[in-house]
Amino acid sequence: MYINRQSIYKGFTAFMVVTASFAQNVDFSFQNNHLPIDKRAEILVSQMTIEEKINQLKNGAAAIPRLKVPDYDWWNEALHGIGRNGKATIFPQAIALGATFDPQLAERVASAISTEARAKYAISQKNGNHSKYAGLTFWTPNINIFRDPRWGRGQETYGEDPLLTSRIGVAFVKGLQGNDPKYLKSAACAKHFAVHSGPENIRHEFNAEPNKQDLYETYLPAFEALVKEAKVEGVMAAYNAVYGKPACASDFLLKETLRDKWKFDGYVTSDCGAVSGVYNKLKYVKTAVEAAAVALNSGTNLECGTTYSQLKKAIDQGLITEKMIHDRTVQLFKTRFRLGMFDEKGTDNPYLNFGIEKIHSPEHIALSKEVALKSIVLLKNKNNILPLSKDIKIPYVTGPFANSNDMLMGSYYGVTSGMVTILEGVADVVSPSASLNYRSGVLPFHKNINPKNWAPFEAGESDVTICVVGLTADREGEEVDAIAAENVGDKVDLKLPQSQIDYVKEIASKIKGKPLVLVIASGSPVSLEGIEELCDAIVQIWYPGEQGGNAVADILFGNSSPSGHLPITFPKNVAQLPAYEDYSMKGRTYKYMTEEPMYPFGFGLTYSKTEFRNLKLSTSNLKEKQTLTVTVEVANTGNYDIDEVVQLYVNPMELSGGIPLKSLKAFERISLKKGEKKSINFKLTPNNLKVVNEQGQSVWRNGNYQLVVGNASPGALSTRLGAATPQTAILQLK
Repeated sequence: MYINRQSIYKGFTAFMVVTASFAQNVDFSFQNNHLPIDKRAEILVSQMTIEEKINQLKNGAAAIPRLKVPDYDWWNEALHGIGRNGKATIFPQAIALGATFDPQLAERVASAISTEARAKYAISQKNGNHSKYAGLTFWTPNINIFRDPRWGRGQETYGEDPLLTSRIGVAFVKGLQGNDPKYLKSAACAKHFAVHSGPENIRHEFNAEPNKQDLYETYLPAFEALVKEAKVEGVMAAYNAVYGKPACASDFLLKETLRDKWKFDGYVTSDCGAVSGVYNKLKYVKTAVEAAAVALNSGTNLECGTTYSQLKKAIDQGLITEKMIHDRTVQLFKTRFRLGMFDEKGTDNPYLNFGIEKIHSPEHIALSKEVALKSIVLLKNKNNILPLSKDIKIPYVTGPFANSNDMLMGSYYGVTSGMVTILEGVADVVSPSASLNYRSGVLPFHKNINPKNWAPFEAGESDVTICVVGLTADREGEEVDAIAAENVGDKVDLKLPQSQIDYVKEIASKIKGKPLVLVIASGSPVSLEGIEELCDAIVQIWYPGEQGGNAVADILFGNSSPSGHLPITFPKNVAQLPAYEDYSMKGRTYKYMTEEPMYPFGFGLTYSKTEFRNLKLSTSNLKEKQTLTVTVEVANTGNYDIDEVVQLYVNPMELSGGIPLKSLKAFERISLKKGEKKSINFKLTPNNLKVVNEQGQSVWRNGNYQLVVGNASPGALSTRLGAATPQTAILQLK
């Protein structure tokens, strides 16, 4: 075959000339960081071909060398530390952060995470690592309401209350995104929008149809707060449908609510595979082309998945316009410009100089321990058995998670060499003269296969038995992460695995009157029916992060007083719960539950005694445009320095129209030295005191209300379990 080399050379030369000419005509003024973000994004995207724009709408965005646009993967996780990207500080799981009732602490944690993110991003860029989990766009936080304790992903949330979730969520976003008026430290993302909290096994297929009252009272407030107050940069549309339309293709959610009503100016991403689910799971449309078109038209800028590769066909079929592609792409690049990804050198971005020394730094390790300490909830302390003496002679540590690293981590975690198990923490705290003994005693989730590993006789010989039981993210978690295929991430019931229940009973039968301290690790409520009465003390530690062992030991042996409070109600059993698939809030959470649970929302003991005194209202008759000031004195009358969570609830005295039985309206975490007292002021605006009616409208409702200030949700159970006697007052709205 004859090859005309001269013709090939001429053709190649012509191609190079055209390419060089094209490159010379590129307008690189988008690199000028003094121009407005909108203009910079428009200049850049206007120079892309339609194919190049489409390739930017996928989480794995392709490089465009001629425009000096590098490839970038939007998918990254930072739930409680940078996840899935190597070495990072592992903070306690999100539900534990909720248990601190401390928004300032949440912001500090998120700021530490974004500092590590910036350091890791700089290193990754230098090494040419543009892969998934190496960027600055974090799909965090999960602000769905933990409406049912069976949900495996509830551990990722801040609990069951919209106010608590909003306040912790807003603080977390501010910590991730920083406070610079021009640049984002990293980009947070509120997920999963909306009405999404299990079941995991049908999450791709179910259609949530909450009544308007539940939608606006419970499911949307945290999202609205993050958009309006925290200016969250991203929102992730959920897998499920809402009112018959897939969340990632919902005009109601993405256009009417998010963009038009809340004035959101960030990007919307689908959950991973959700756009394909529009046609192959939810059957909303018939083809992938239609699914891509309807999601893009409704406002989903970015797809985590591959269905947006069909967008060129959607244009050809007249389902979308090139302008729509252009507009959605511009929005994505606004985020990247806000992150400083295309700036000229020598910019004023304050987030460029974090080095490797910021990754898993001593300060961040100490912060992880601080969160763990402040999140641990003391549920029971019979005869004040805790704190234990460090000079105890024969402590026995046992249980399937006493020496477990997996239990510390929860879901969506990073990697570190600094994990401290509970056994290690106890070993460091007790006196060197102590005869500390340990055996795991039982396997976590299965019938014990090694009878020699059972050691109740040692419990009988010991001065105290510390038994560590619970769950891990292998037992409760996301659909794709669950080992127990029959559960698909969710829990069938609230009980501990039977092997653990049997082991606790076996120990209790052998200890001969010696104290038994039960330490529970989980990301959700665990029922203790049948074993609660066997234990002298019960401590809920969640998934406490890399410093969990040190924190638990400090609590058990009195270096710190426990100060966590439950961010979710602990029912006695599943019989107290409505059907899992039912998204009505009736009978759910402390706000609507009429049955008495095992442990109430907001509950948590300390080693001291708290008294509330002298509750005063600025007025007992309030008109709609007035602000109410609530003042209360809080005193520590016990023998330990403590942190306390002061909680203000408003309870309507005339129930009608589906409004909540009680609602948390304000809270503040304070420190009190022994013998110290403080005066706490809460200001409630008219919006704080409005209720959501059955039409979903926020309205001023005349009538009498009881204001309750204490350290747990109001009720006889809280007081019976050891919460302080609350202060109450009657307020008339008119």
